[in-house]
Amino acid sequence: MKLIITIFIIGFCIACNDSFQPKPKQYTKIELPKAHQYQQFVKPNFPYSFEYPVYANTMQDSTFFDTNRPDNNWINIDYAKYNCKIFLSYSDVNGVSVYKKKLPNGQYVDSIGKNSFEKLVKDAFNLTSKHDIKSSGKEDKLFKTDQGSGGVYFYVSGQVASPIQFFITDTVKNFVRGALYYDASPNTDSTAPITRFIEQDINHLIKTFKWTNK
Repeated sequence: MKLIITIFIIGFCIACNDSFQPKPKQYTKIELPKAHQYQQFVKPNFPYSFEYPVYANTMQDSTFFDTNRPDNNWINIDYAKYNCKIFLSYSDVNGVSVYKKKLPNGQYVDSIGKNSFEKLVKDAFNLTSKHDIKSSGKEDKLFKTDQGSGGVYFYVSGQVASPIQFFITDTVKNFVRGALYYDASPNTDSTAPITRFIEQDINHLIKTFKWTNK
């Protein structure tokens, strides 16, 4: 018995002297497309068109607070493989829209409001600012397209679900807000390569964006 205990103690001491190297935290390897390839999005009666990736799908956003949408000009660009989407929401500048107003009891009721240009811009900035609690920084920059439209591009850093947002408008008739959202809990270490890749797709979308109701 003493011999067994002695062997155990010696073995334990030897093990304690071994250098321990913790394995670095690793993430599943992400296979991204080798090249960016695009196709045209254009549909009858839609007020805009653009080019989007062949490795993503477009789907109409048919719900709004679990009810039918008040219009049918909202589109999601779905990157199913990467568990994220680009949401595109359309508003008619100076038109009338139905908004959902939250009551003190937590319920929502319909509220009619006018889509003034100033309000749409303010709403876009406010929606981006909702990520300030978890973000480590935010950049915004103005842009202008070859088609004469303009907008603001937001890049939000940190552990946020929506690292890229933007809006594009002709200021007098049309306004589209876009946002890249991940469906899973945000982890910038694992999603950074995807975000960088999709950022090029968003830049291409903006570059090729056209209003079709002129």
